[in-house]
Amino acid sequence: MPLPPALPSAGPRTNVAESAPGAREGLSSVTRGTLVMMVGTLGFVAESFVSRVILIRTLSLAQWGQFSLALALAGLLTTLGSLGVTQAVARLLPFATNDAERRRVVRTAFLLLVPAAAAVSALLAVLSVPIGSRSGAPGLALTLEFFSVSVGLTIVGSLIAAIFQGYEDVLPNALFLQVLNPILFIVFLLVAEGITPLRLAYPVALTGYVLSSLLTLGGLLLYLRARLPRLLPSGPSEPGISPTLVRFALPLLGFSLLGFLTGSGDTLVLGALDRGAVGLYTADLSLARLLQVGVGSLAYIILPVTARLVRRGDTPSIRVTYATATKWIALTSLPLFLLFFFLPSPSLAFVYGSPYAASTVALRLLVLGSLLGTLVGPATAAQVSFGETKLLLINTLASACVDLGLSFLLVPLFGITGAAVAWAVSNALYPILSMAELAALHGVHPFRRPYVVPLVATALPLGGALLLLPVAPPLWALPGLGVAFAAAFGAVVLATGSVDAGDELLLEAIEGILGRRLNWVRRLGRLRIHRLRSR
Repeated sequence: MPLPPALPSAGPRTNVAESAPGAREGLSSVTRGTLVMMVGTLGFVAESFVSRVILIRTLSLAQWGQFSLALALAGLLTTLGSLGVTQAVARLLPFATNDAERRRVVRTAFLLLVPAAAAVSALLAVLSVPIGSRSGAPGLALTLEFFSVSVGLTIVGSLIAAIFQGYEDVLPNALFLQVLNPILFIVFLLVAEGITPLRLAYPVALTGYVLSSLLTLGGLLLYLRARLPRLLPSGPSEPGISPTLVRFALPLLGFSLLGFLTGSGDTLVLGALDRGAVGLYTADLSLARLLQVGVGSLAYIILPVTARLVRRGDTPSIRVTYATATKWIALTSLPLFLLFFFLPSPSLAFVYGSPYAASTVALRLLVLGSLLGTLVGPATAAQVSFGETKLLLINTLASACVDLGLSFLLVPLFGITGAAVAWAVSNALYPILSMAELAALHGVHPFRRPYVVPLVATALPLGGALLLLPVAPPLWALPGLGVAFAAAFGAVVLATGSVDAGDELLLEAIEGILGRRLNWVRRLGRLRIHRLRSR
């Protein structure tokens, strides 16, 4: 469909479509992919919450703690078994210049990861009993044995999703990994709860976890067989393995492992020193990670889009795409931060119930670190697109050392509060370092007036109002407050004249996806511009 006309300008300025010719195309891909990923991720968050409620209600506290620890350890081994290949594939496919090179990349990825997945699964199965014995929790060994199967299935499934990510197709990740997999697990949990005695519910639940991973991989394989030949037709390919993939994947493996330690090292240290506090801490951490849903969805699609623009040498388009997308993705993090930071006890009670409402200090620390890391945008994904793997490795090494160092120092003294400090500092440091390097090397960053002004003008007054509330609002009002905070951000963007040319291109991209003009949005923009001119 023809592109709708742009909003009239409030004054002379550079035409973004001319100075950054790929910005319109980049924002269109980013908008479409982010919306799909957002839907999938929000579904994943909702479904994960439901499964967590079922598990907590069905299992004992000890079993829930074992499940949480096994999940963290399985995540570490999944990262190890992925060998950095999944991110490398997502970057190299759009960067390749011909189909023969792409076929070689895909073939090499499968030759590396299928044996690696089998080896990691076998390793976890062998180590499950010794780990369970040393931890003093025999049930942990049973949990790890089941998780060992799921680890291998997850690695192969993630590779298939990464191949389509390289073609800017986020549907396999959103549909299969983020929607289908947790739905299947919920179904198995409900079956386990309904037809089995309590003493058998845990093994049946673990079986359901493995079966959901198996069926998810089956769906991904069917999608691969049906869809990939259309994107990558059969034909000749370069012989042997792709040395480019191997060279690019090796630093990404280190980056991924250190990134995992940055996000979960504190949980593992807390589990080793105070296993009984893991359940309470992971509940707080789950809320803090909600702030990262939007930027995580954006990072998934901005990686291949930016890689394509890097190949063209179109850095101006990268700047416009990055800044505009980051500005509006703040809508998904700022409202949650305001609720969780200024109303921690009601927020915890609303989500988990009153027994969890006391851990307010840890939640405040966690959401503060999460917000700081979110507001800089998907900096690490952009660095992957630029091929700056050595810088990423240094950044993740620094943040992982901070997380583990602070965890070992503070957890013995302060328990979950110490773990929260470690997570907050390291998870803010990691993307901020990447953002500073992107700004210095390429001029890519979101901190321009159209982003900073509405962010500050929304956060400070609303935060002050929440701080001065004489009584906490009722629990049923919290979702409405979150929506109101997001609407306030949009209103402040208009009120402060913070609409720029990138926003116009973003509106065009949304209209192209919807297949219709959003005239009411355009009228709001024209009204604001008319007022600026009349001053």
